[in-house]
Amino acid sequence: MSSIKNDTIQVFGAKENNLKNIDLEIPKNKLVVFTGISGSGKSTLAFSTLYAEGQRRYIESLSSYARQFLGRVGKPDVDKIEGLTPAIAIDQKTTSKNPRSTVGTITEIYDYLRLLFARVGKQYCHECGKPISSMSASDIIEEVLRLPDGAKLVIMAPLVKEKKGTFADMIESLRHKGYVRAMIDGVMVRLDDEIELSKTKKHTIKVVIDRVVVKEESRDRIGQDVEKALKESFGEVEIEILNHEEIEFDRQDMHYSEHLACFDCKLSFEPLEPVSFSFNSPKGACPTCDGLGIRYAIDLKKVIDPDLSIDKGAVKIMYGFNKSYYTKFLNAFCEQNDIDINVPYSELAEYQQKAILYGIGGVVDFTWKRHKLKREWPGVVKFAHEMFKDEKDLSEYMTEKVCDKCQGHRLRPRSLAVKIEGKNIADVIDMPIEKSYTYFADEKSFSHLNEQQRLIAEPILKELHERLFFLFDVGLGYLTLSRDARTISGGEAQRIRIASQIGSGLTGVMYVLDEPSIGLHERDTMKLIRTLVSLRDKGNSVIVVEHDKETIAAADHIVDIGPGAGEFGGQVVFSGSTNALKKAKTLTADYMFGRKDVSYPHDKPQEKWIEIKNVTLNNIHHLNAKIPLHNFVCITGVSGSGKSSLILQTLLPVARELLNHAKKVNKVDGVEINGLDTLDKVIYLDQSPIGRTPRSNPATYTGVMDEIRKLFAQTKEAELRGYKVGRFSFNVKGGRCEKCQGDGQIKIEMHFLPDVMVKCDACNGARYNAQTLEVLYKGKSIADVLAMSVAEAMEFFKAIPAIAVKLKTLQDVGLDYITLGQNATTLSGGEAQRIKLSKELSRKDTGNTLYVLDEPTTGLHFADVDRLTGVLHHLVDLGNSVVVIEHNLDMIKNADYIIDMGPEGGNKGGLIIAEGSPEKLAKEYEKTGSYTAEYLKKELGI
Repeated sequence: MSSIKNDTIQVFGAKENNLKNIDLEIPKNKLVVFTGISGSGKSTLAFSTLYAEGQRRYIESLSSYARQFLGRVGKPDVDKIEGLTPAIAIDQKTTSKNPRSTVGTITEIYDYLRLLFARVGKQYCHECGKPISSMSASDIIEEVLRLPDGAKLVIMAPLVKEKKGTFADMIESLRHKGYVRAMIDGVMVRLDDEIELSKTKKHTIKVVIDRVVVKEESRDRIGQDVEKALKESFGEVEIEILNHEEIEFDRQDMHYSEHLACFDCKLSFEPLEPVSFSFNSPKGACPTCDGLGIRYAIDLKKVIDPDLSIDKGAVKIMYGFNKSYYTKFLNAFCEQNDIDINVPYSELAEYQQKAILYGIGGVVDFTWKRHKLKREWPGVVKFAHEMFKDEKDLSEYMTEKVCDKCQGHRLRPRSLAVKIEGKNIADVIDMPIEKSYTYFADEKSFSHLNEQQRLIAEPILKELHERLFFLFDVGLGYLTLSRDARTISGGEAQRIRIASQIGSGLTGVMYVLDEPSIGLHERDTMKLIRTLVSLRDKGNSVIVVEHDKETIAAADHIVDIGPGAGEFGGQVVFSGSTNALKKAKTLTADYMFGRKDVSYPHDKPQEKWIEIKNVTLNNIHHLNAKIPLHNFVCITGVSGSGKSSLILQTLLPVARELLNHAKKVNKVDGVEINGLDTLDKVIYLDQSPIGRTPRSNPATYTGVMDEIRKLFAQTKEAELRGYKVGRFSFNVKGGRCEKCQGDGQIKIEMHFLPDVMVKCDACNGARYNAQTLEVLYKGKSIADVLAMSVAEAMEFFKAIPAIAVKLKTLQDVGLDYITLGQNATTLSGGEAQRIKLSKELSRKDTGNTLYVLDEPTTGLHFADVDRLTGVLHHLVDLGNSVVVIEHNLDMIKNADYIIDMGPEGGNKGGLIIAEGSPEKLAKEYEKTGSYTAEYLKKELGI
């Protein structure tokens, strides 16, 4: 028996996936980096073995209900692990796809801000901007008595607002007091009727004090009614004017309160609560956009072609089943209103254009299909909404616009009118985190609070200051708290969670992180390392899967997995300190210490250019840029400097529309782009999954599966049985296993825990039924083929050109270790991106393609970056143009041309501060102040 050490985690016989019966000792309470070539088994050891076993032990400590699933969930394939501590995984999964989530909400900082503004914020009238004050009972009575004579009033006392319960006692009490009617959930009811309310639903109850007409002789009565309502509802009264239209009064309902009101605007206000600042609640959300900050509106540029006449189809949405009907409808309207349907729309008078778009109430008479129709033309805009209100196609004609009511701030005007020291809550969340951190650290920011307010604000400000510091310290100072969570990258999301964990103050925990440096500029990597060290210093074990040189160098202990990928990996080739790694003969050591280098010729001339003019988007203002064609171009700069805004949100949409004839594009207004006419298509390769179900895999995505199915259908056994190509598909009935429907896995719902996927016990994960698996090609079933790595399949199918060519492209981009049938959901973003690249490489090359890639080195070892850089240079050698957004210096230093943006992120960025060859940037570092140039200078030794 081995002796248990308290200062190490000891792994015995780890055999999960490709691990080769690994025994390993990892020091506790240290920063440990797992590195090695992509696909070598790093993540399998860190996540699928160490973290999975930690989670399994946690679940085992739960109730018997949870434990009943353990037999099916299974444990990692490892003999034993000793010294394991509670585990927390911080991976690259993006935060939220909910449009209501922001950086502020997912970090909970916004919750503290809501509390701060609710407790010490000063209310101002959103109409006139004056501070608001309370109304007395006499003030309210006076206001009500000013209503026009003849107004029919229902005077009510609000008792319950959106609360659950039956309220039987309250209703009975009202009966005893002599009240006859009440408004319950918007419906007037008699109290002497039997009233039963659902206790699980929210209810609003207002008791009717009186129904009265405003006139001289009823003044005393109204005054008594108002006083009675204020008494019943503890200071509130609601008035409904039944005949407001008849007496030409602009409001039907009025709410008065003894608490807060603006006398000038005759508005009363409810007391502030944190929910008043929540854009996820009706009490705080902007009613126009429902708290989203954006609205979808018809884009007239997509609906109308101004160069065409009405007769030739200027209104582009006239299509489909009723095209003839609507065309006749519009033509008749134009004829009646003297609008020439043969003149280009742009040449029509402005009032005529507006009549077509919005209608003018003209009556149209014509006969169609024996129906005599007489109706008004509603206008193209309304017609578009009506025609497509139940259709997804409408999105093609819609554009996303900032809500004009709340200006994108998501909150209702009353909430935005609350201020602290002259700033409302939107002003604070729109600041970059580095600025808001300084704001909350400065005592002058809250110098005008009185003593009571200071006591209330102090603990809230402390929490805000600490949480903002942690975000700033992991290199996220350029983000704003109002930033939509859907736009957060995987690396940013991971660093947000790291910051949250530091704030939690846990000790004795094993943190497992998946490449936290992704998306970080070299300048900010040291900030991240300081954060990881801080987690370690709190008494935690920090295990990081990483390829970054700086992070590896800063580690207390390094575990290098290799020597190759897939079946050629799964072994510990080195375990020790950084100094010891220098002497090791591993690929990681060779690239770390200069024995190998990523180096390619990068001196292509810049002769033809894409010119982008007048870009104004996000933090970019009136920027002009030039990108050389037939070059390998890197767009660089610190996080948040404007790289994605320039390339992905400006150049890419225009290129897609012009070259690929994409229907749905969101272009930036006012931008002019020249030079794309020499290209024939644009290909964007991002890191989104190649599929979201277990059925998606590299074989199906690249098209290899089609060729493999044909091959199996041509075997003698298949022909004898009458099996066609479809028999070998796991997506349709016939050859697939019906229990798992070809997934190979079955989802187990865990109710209070995340759902778990377990191997199908009918097909044992093979996806096919027994009869299909009996058909063999060269002794292998189709399930055996899907279980092969790309490298194995290359050897197996080397005599079949249609298959071998596609597999070769996967090998070229460094994916020879993945299996053909690997579940798409288990692929990293970098792997998904390279699978997409391989699919494009397998197509016939035209030599005039624009390739756009977003951080393709994500998840890549130095050796894989070397190989990928070679592939991208090969594309350029064929005459194509490659534009890459990148932080990796090994790739950047091999670019033909660099466009560096900055100088900082957020509102301090948005400029091109340096451009040219890597050597030019490095030499001009002091003149430009470029951070990229500074690190290039060190890397190139200039």
